[in-house]
Amino acid sequence: METKKNIEILESLISTLEDGRLGYTEAAEKCEDVQLKEIFLSHARHRSLMVVRLQDEINKLGKSTDSTDDLLGAAHRIWLDLKAAFTGNDSEAIIEACETGEEYAINKFKDALNEEDLFSSLHAVISSQLREIERDLEKIKSYKKVIL
Repeated sequence: METKKNIEILESLISTLEDGRLGYTEAAEKCEDVQLKEIFLSHARHRSLMVVRLQDEINKLGKSTDSTDDLLGAAHRIWLDLKAAFTGNDSEAIIEACETGEEYAINKFKDALNEEDLFSSLHAVISSQLREIERDLEKIKSYKKVIL
């Protein structure tokens, strides 16, 4: 039972990371500022790497991640809910939407770390990724200061 619960936790975090990847990709497409566009694409690539890391952990727990499970279909897509902010191509609005998405991800990762059944090996991986997301949020906040 614990293994199944840990796989569920990882799959939920993967969905959150995929939402972030999609959100950053959308932000890059809508952003007119070339420098911000590159930054957003970099964050999207980083989210992809984080997903691969968690997929590796799922594979270690004995579940294949090669299947076509639609993890994204079940996700609460905070990033996509913020798509309306991207429609104006306003850099400040896009950055604020990214901030909100990162705050959502931070909360999801903190919730995962508070799960009683979480394996200690996964706790270390999730903690590390949480710190990365927190650093990304601080970077995003600094971008807003630059464009204002």
